[in-house]
Amino acid sequence: MTLRTSTGDSPRRGSGPRLSVLLFMTAAIVAVASLLIPAQTRFKLDRNRYTLEEDVKVGQEAAAQVTKELPLLNDRRTEEWAEEVGRGLVAAIPTEFRHAPFKYTFDVVNQKEINAFALPGGPMFLNRGMIEAGMTEAEVAGVMGHEIAHVALRHGTAQATKGERFQLGALAGQVLGAVVGGAAGSIIAQGSQFGLGTYFLKFGREYERQADLLGAQILARAGYDPRQMANMFKTIESQGGGSQPEWLSSHPNPGNRYDAILRESATLTVQGKADSGEFSSIKSRLAGMSPALTGEQIAKANASKSGGTTAGGTRTVVRVDPPSSQNRTYRPANFLAITVPSNWQPSNGSDGVVTYAPNGGVSDSGFTHGVQVGVLQNTTGDLQRDTEQMIQGFAKSNPKLQRRDAYRRESVGGRTGLTTVLSNVSDVTGEAELVTIATVQLRGNSNSVLYLIGVSPERENSTYSTTLRRVRQSLQISDR
Repeated sequence: MTLRTSTGDSPRRGSGPRLSVLLFMTAAIVAVASLLIPAQTRFKLDRNRYTLEEDVKVGQEAAAQVTKELPLLNDRRTEEWAEEVGRGLVAAIPTEFRHAPFKYTFDVVNQKEINAFALPGGPMFLNRGMIEAGMTEAEVAGVMGHEIAHVALRHGTAQATKGERFQLGALAGQVLGAVVGGAAGSIIAQGSQFGLGTYFLKFGREYERQADLLGAQILARAGYDPRQMANMFKTIESQGGGSQPEWLSSHPNPGNRYDAILRESATLTVQGKADSGEFSSIKSRLAGMSPALTGEQIAKANASKSGGTTAGGTRTVVRVDPPSSQNRTYRPANFLAITVPSNWQPSNGSDGVVTYAPNGGVSDSGFTHGVQVGVLQNTTGDLQRDTEQMIQGFAKSNPKLQRRDAYRRESVGGRTGLTTVLSNVSDVTGEAELVTIATVQLRGNSNSVLYLIGVSPERENSTYSTTLRRVRQSLQISDR
């Protein structure tokens, strides 16, 4: 066969081998160049025992509770803007992470704190404070892309799968507990009804890394500069006012976050231009409204709606029988047995924890006598630091909460734990109460902490302090 050039001339003798060498060298150069260009990070879904439909179910149930507990902005123009940005980001989710049953929605919460969270299956809630903190639309879109990545990668139910051994409440209950009182992603409290609020909305370092990087990819595919996500995290940090903003509390830095996002951005091509051009006018619109509510204001309003009394309000007399001298043992989870007075009954709260209290000691507004047990997930591994963060979360909704004594090392379930006593004013009774908090590290999951919260009126401390100590010491933990 005669090889012809593009002009139709026959090649000279020997040109075939030289052309083959040239083609080989070109291919080699291309191959070397492809090795020098960093590739986008690839992801895979973690093992997950929940179906896509279950993601949707728990997310929708939690979203319904959110709309009851948090004040939505209900400003049509702002909501339409958030929906427009959100739809563009959802359309940019890589094909392998698009789940047909998922329904993404975007609501703006009239809350001052800088925060945003997304629930399994797609519902997202964006605080007004997050929009007001953003310098550009792309910055706010960066946070939204990060949250969408958590949903698309199914981090919430994947985390539940990993931590199921330490799960004391139902799946939906864990989600609901994370959003009651407007303190999403942190431990929440109404009166003394302390609940577990980190299960679905606070992820570990690896899941945060994945959400950062997949979020950057979604941003670029949607037409935003992915570097703006890194800038937003710096913006959030700078507006913390000396304390860590709530979003960063529930989204811990996976390490070198800013640089990692920039490195990923270098592998990406921005596809078009997505900016709506409305961000400045939206911010001006928000600036002309009445100030957003604080988390504390929202919590007080919720307590009032539920019939609780505010600190310093009318006292309610609660009469319960003293702790029985007889005991009864319960097994709230497969790794835990707890022994309490026989006249204390268990009740599973909507927040996914278990309370043991005498008749009359539990109401819709909280509990006044007894003990509550739960598990903190994705902790730092430093028991005192994790305990302190939990107490700070309590204080957000309990302004009268004060430290009574220092941390003590004490036996909790046969291993060394921490205990401390706080004073508070009960939202149920309006009288002084003592709150004893005990924490211990779980061994089967180094990022989990078992906690017990004992509550009693201060005037009954002599009766309850001994009982609560026995409960802590008699725990049986089999978590290896």
